[in-house]
Amino acid sequence: MPSFKIKVKWGKEVFQDVEANTDEEPMVFKAQLFALTGVQPERQKVMLKGAILTDSSWDKVKLRDGAMVLMMGTKDEDMLVQPVEKTKFIEDMDERELSKAMDMPAGLQNLGNTCYMNATVQCLKTVPELRTALTRFGGNVSLGGGQDADNLTAALRDLYTTMDKGNTVPPIIMLQVLHNAFPRFAERGEGGGYQQQDANECWVEILRMLQAKTTPTESSTKASAIEQFLGIECSSETKCAETEGEEPTKSVEKFLQFSCYIDKDVKYLHTGLKNRLSENIEKNSPTLGRDAQYIKSMAITRLPGYITIQMVRFHFKQKEAVNAKVLKDVKFPVMLDMFEMCSTEMQDRLRPARTQFKAYEDWNVEQASTVKGKGKTEALRAEREAQDADENEDWWFSEDVGSSNSGYYILQAVLTHKGRSSNSGHYVGWVRQKGDTWLKCDDDEVSPVHEEDVLKLSGGGDWHTAYLLVYGPRKLPKVRGQKEAGSDVTEDMQTS
Repeated sequence: MPSFKIKVKWGKEVFQDVEANTDEEPMVFKAQLFALTGVQPERQKVMLKGAILTDSSWDKVKLRDGAMVLMMGTKDEDMLVQPVEKTKFIEDMDERELSKAMDMPAGLQNLGNTCYMNATVQCLKTVPELRTALTRFGGNVSLGGGQDADNLTAALRDLYTTMDKGNTVPPIIMLQVLHNAFPRFAERGEGGGYQQQDANECWVEILRMLQAKTTPTESSTKASAIEQFLGIECSSETKCAETEGEEPTKSVEKFLQFSCYIDKDVKYLHTGLKNRLSENIEKNSPTLGRDAQYIKSMAITRLPGYITIQMVRFHFKQKEAVNAKVLKDVKFPVMLDMFEMCSTEMQDRLRPARTQFKAYEDWNVEQASTVKGKGKTEALRAEREAQDADENEDWWFSEDVGSSNSGYYILQAVLTHKGRSSNSGHYVGWVRQKGDTWLKCDDDEVSPVHEEDVLKLSGGGDWHTAYLLVYGPRKLPKVRGQKEAGSDVTEDMQTS
């Protein structure tokens, strides 16, 4: 008998070990959900990875033990008694109405192997400060000429404006502008259709164009909004390993993304990022008069509010002339801490904000233990919900708006690749919506998924594998248990 124990997420609640028997009709399972939630079966919308469970068949929903099923619907007592207009239930909505009700972004039509661009556009859209910078740009698209950077910046701005209306969009103008600026993206295969392209190359080229045209905020000294909110700065020292008589070479290097190199010893993102800070190189030594081994070491001196990490999963195979993929499983966290990758001076600057976060964490755990009796798990959930609070403390240094003042980040977008080569297969964007609910943006199909499903995109097989990770600022809510005037219930957590 095919019986499974699954988890069901309904709003903020998660029901554990719910038994589902696929030998029985789905209505039996929906009756169980009614008993758990009070939501009538006809108002339930039950989904697993975008597939919707019908009343008559399990064919579209493939269960397994431990799977997270998403249920939407409203129980009787929460319904409006006298609605101003006739209530329309989720299960009765068409694609446009459902997208609006769930606050889902618009999908992007695949115009022929253009998933690499669609996934890039969806992930970049999660940076609100970029959206704001695009609205400040006053140029227009000119397909018959004009500057490539002007055209691409205007095309992306206009595309996001159209997407905000909630309908599936054919990104024809954006694609045309991209092809004009970078003809290699317009290459066609033997069948006449567009060839698949590398999504990271698309990401880098789009950022380079935006870097030239987006303006920073008034208080910033950076040259562009891209450098202000995405720019990483590192101190670099290159020292000859074969002689002490040669002075080390010191410099400052700037990046728009951080690379995670993957080898046999890298199992976690943190390890790969640390490996990036030290490397052996061979170059000519003026002291020795020959090629020699050098050790190059780096330390981060400026962290941006949003940090993009490229998982270096592709290497060029000369014989086959393809960018072959490294399938190794490398785990990545929801909460990223970049403190260890920073210089000593930078670490000292980060400590004040980190101290406030530590006090906030301790308060969350104390509240969860005394009030709800659920300890650290409930505390973590409380903090995740706080990330969506309306009012937060500044997450940047006052003299560098757009930087990170704590080194703490929260995962907000993942761009994945499915296949064995960067120039084949399929790309998908996964973006955080709210709390632990994410959206899978697979071209024109946008569907809700749980955060647990996103963390499984770490590699190890032919399934979707994380290629680009976008982390945003971890936010400290302004209201976090501080003592109110005339009250002695909670402890004042604010530090001077």
